[in-house]
Amino acid sequence: MTEDQTKPSRHALVDRQFGATAAAYVTSKVHAAGADLDRIAERAREARPAHALDLGAGGGHAGYAMAPHAGKMTACDLAPRMLEVVSAEAERRGLANIAVQPAAAEALPFADGAFDFLACRFSTHHWRGAEAGLREARRVLAPNSPAIFMDVIAPADPAADTHLQAVELLRDLSHVRDYSAAQWLAMLGGAGFAVTRMTSARLRMDFADWTGRMQTPPAQIAAIRALQLAASSEVSAHFEIEPDGSFTIDTLLIEAV
Repeated sequence: MTEDQTKPSRHALVDRQFGATAAAYVTSKVHAAGADLDRIAERAREARPAHALDLGAGGGHAGYAMAPHAGKMTACDLAPRMLEVVSAEAERRGLANIAVQPAAAEALPFADGAFDFLACRFSTHHWRGAEAGLREARRVLAPNSPAIFMDVIAPADPAADTHLQAVELLRDLSHVRDYSAAQWLAMLGGAGFAVTRMTSARLRMDFADWTGRMQTPPAQIAAIRALQLAASSEVSAHFEIEPDGSFTIDTLLIEAV
């Protein structure tokens, strides 16, 4: 057996990374609250979907926001153990209309037009093929149905972009890429979506919580801190890097049909 054959696949890596830390994503302050969740709930309340999809569900928070306003709600994620936590939390919250389905975003096991509302939150940067996943999202949505995508976005400045991708990967080996706003618009357009609204925000990441949630090993934490301490004044200012390593990132909420 070669060395490459002993290494996990991309999908196995995601499952391993998030299966072990699933419960932390349900209680994470970063994931459990925010103006973006309020907006998802507001749009679901307006749309009253018959069947909504939480794509790349993670801790399930977008699904919990949609479920009270939907006939049915399906949480889909690559990590089965993450979905076990979502099911347990949905039961605890009394949300009986939430079902779960393990699948990769790039190969969804749903019929064309199966859903009439979709939300995808803090997920796309883990997908092996973002463009393929967005095409699948468009395929499983009925015509003219609303979709909301929210994620960390990469800075336009190349040095800041490189810094962000590096610390993200050191913290979490399942990280693929944070995309820029321009890349998001191009990918959504190519998938057949029409963007109707974009809302940007800044989000502070507490360093101890950010690394602890993913159980980042000490050696990789040290490497992140070394990169932060060596960062240029421009990069440090962009991310508002604090003495303890906490920093601030950009997010983008995109509404489309």
